[in-house]
Amino acid sequence: MREYNYKKIDAFTSEKSLGNPAACIYLDDNQTLTDEETLNIAKQHKGFVSEVVYCKKSHKFQFELTYYSSECEVDFCGHGTIACMYSLLKSTPQLLSLNELVIHTRRKGALKVYNKITEQDAVYISAPEPKFIGTKLSVEIIAENIGLESSNISNQYPVDVIDAGLSTLILPVETLAAELNLFPDEQSLKIFCMENAIDIILVFSMEVKNTRNFAHTRVFSPKFGYLEDPATGSGNSAFGYYMLKNKMWTGNDISIEQGGTSMEFNTVKLRTLNGTLLFGGSATDRITGKYYL
Repeated sequence: MREYNYKKIDAFTSEKSLGNPAACIYLDDNQTLTDEETLNIAKQHKGFVSEVVYCKKSHKFQFELTYYSSECEVDFCGHGTIACMYSLLKSTPQLLSLNELVIHTRRKGALKVYNKITEQDAVYISAPEPKFIGTKLSVEIIAENIGLESSNISNQYPVDVIDAGLSTLILPVETLAAELNLFPDEQSLKIFCMENAIDIILVFSMEVKNTRNFAHTRVFSPKFGYLEDPATGSGNSAFGYYMLKNKMWTGNDISIEQGGTSMEFNTVKLRTLNGTLLFGGSATDRITGKYYL
């Protein structure tokens, strides 16, 4: 039987919020897992965490990360990266002293991690280079599939698809109430996403519960085996690039509140640095131990 260092970590926790759960498996230099094993481990975590992150030291970069949901390998997992790196930096004195480090993700390449734990109790990750894909999907078709009256979709901002780690359909709604009252059917929405090459759907309102925050978002992710993602790095990064594109935001430090009616909203921080969008937040270790295979 093989054993691996293991943590269950909630990312983007703030005050009373529960964040978004990720499982992190930290592999030693001499440890390996096949793609089949990594997927099987993630399948065992269905309903417990959103994704499993596999982290290993790298000779060229400081760490190599791969991500799996219970359904498949995931191109990029923002909350898993926050969870993995925040916990690793905070618990490792020689890493906590670093201002930044470079990681490598299997499908999105090299990314920078900025250590702001001492000053802000947060780490920031450089979002993958954006792809502005666009969409020809009508408002009516999107509204029908997400379970929203088309009159609740705002015409002040466009519907768009941007990939900043994951292909994200971005949908503006008129009010926070309309956003919070969304209850899509998971299987129908999964089919819609798969047929239209959409990884996740981000719905946003510029109306917020807490005026310290810039906007409110919800993210639906049925393609990956669960309906809603409670706090999202890749989705909010796509939203950040959307706001820059539409001149809604200048790139200064802001926070986004995310979540539905049955939860304390989570907080995702956004900022830009030399033209690159960064997303950030804190995390909370919940379980530390060994995973046995």
